[in-house]
Amino acid sequence: MSTPRISLVHQINPSNAQNAALALAEANLLQEVITPIAYDPKAAAWQYLNLLPKKLKSVITDEMSRRSWVSLNGVRIQTYPWREIIRIFLSRTRLATRLGLSYSRLVEWVYVSLDRQVAKHHLQGLDAIYSYEDLAATTFEAAKQQGILCLYDLPIPFYRTTRKIMSQEADRFPELAPAIESIREPAWKIERKEREVQLADHIFVASSFTKKSLLEIGVEAEKVSVIPYGAPVEYFQPQPKLDNCFRALFVGRVSPRKGVQYLLQAWQELRLHKAELVLVGANLFPTNWLEQYKNICRHVPSTPHFLLKQYYSSASVFVFPSLVEGFALVLLEAMSCGIPVITTPHTAGPDIITDSVEGFIIPIRDVKALKEKLEWCYSHPLELAEMGRAARRKAEQLNWGLYRQQLASRIQEILSRSVQIKLTC
Repeated sequence: MSTPRISLVHQINPSNAQNAALALAEANLLQEVITPIAYDPKAAAWQYLNLLPKKLKSVITDEMSRRSWVSLNGVRIQTYPWREIIRIFLSRTRLATRLGLSYSRLVEWVYVSLDRQVAKHHLQGLDAIYSYEDLAATTFEAAKQQGILCLYDLPIPFYRTTRKIMSQEADRFPELAPAIESIREPAWKIERKEREVQLADHIFVASSFTKKSLLEIGVEAEKVSVIPYGAPVEYFQPQPKLDNCFRALFVGRVSPRKGVQYLLQAWQELRLHKAELVLVGANLFPTNWLEQYKNICRHVPSTPHFLLKQYYSSASVFVFPSLVEGFALVLLEAMSCGIPVITTPHTAGPDIITDSVEGFIIPIRDVKALKEKLEWCYSHPLELAEMGRAARRKAEQLNWGLYRQQLASRIQEILSRSVQIKLTC
């Protein structure tokens, strides 16, 4: 019997997709990766960037760095770059705004096009196709007609859960509603999400919360596998804290979905002496909303990923009170740096930490619980330090190698079962 062949599709190259592709390559299952752009700074084509003005080159290189695929044991990477290049150009030059094109509309344009290209040109000879949310509807329809197994990776909770929670948030804070895009997704996009889940033969998720969002719509539990992402323990490591300031840190998009409004309220009410709250990430709240808190927190609008280490290392505790999250890799980044976390059950928190050991899990929207845990951390520095050491130990256990091993093993089981079913039919 020949070795099964699987191709993987992704729009960029986040660490979860990189490691999913690596898992397939290491198991000798990967046929090819299909993506809009695969950036290789050493390739001759990209050397032309050196002809650009220094500032423009820096902007483009920063954007492209998010699309650099690591070596996949010689596996081919098929690219469809032009729509993505046009999208980046329109977004970066702000021409999109002048043309009345939203960021989400441009992204959807790239996603739908890539989905069609895969369905039309990349299914021949495959045993399975591995694709992600918003990229798979047309591909899965074509794959089904050819008897190809449809493997679906859902990195965030199913849209119905997100829409329900964030609709409640818009009712609670009408002034924040303009910043909550998930309650305004177009009908055609929602229909695609529904179709993808219905067509998928198996769904991979990174947290129990995401699995729950699927079970609530009637997806069978046997159809869903929870495999938590890995911790970047080689890149993020504990460093000495250089001051005695108690510092609570948030990293991520500063937005209503992340629960930042509750963190700000809790911090404002606590009034801790010689303490600092730092928010690192793009501000997605309505214009000027965050200004009312400028005297109680420090906001770092954006920072290159490689500089995040200095922020984690300066923190006493990492706070991530998200309302809806598929995983939140920042939790593992903080834990890798030996920083304990405060988070909610609507993240991967329950899958990767034990409450009161590596951090705390509190209910969403619970300002009182946030205050209690922050005050405990502030008042118990020795215990907090031990909690941080426990967080690092747990991160070392939850590495990317473990993720790849578990994913490849589960996919091989699914493929074997699929073959057995075909033989008995």
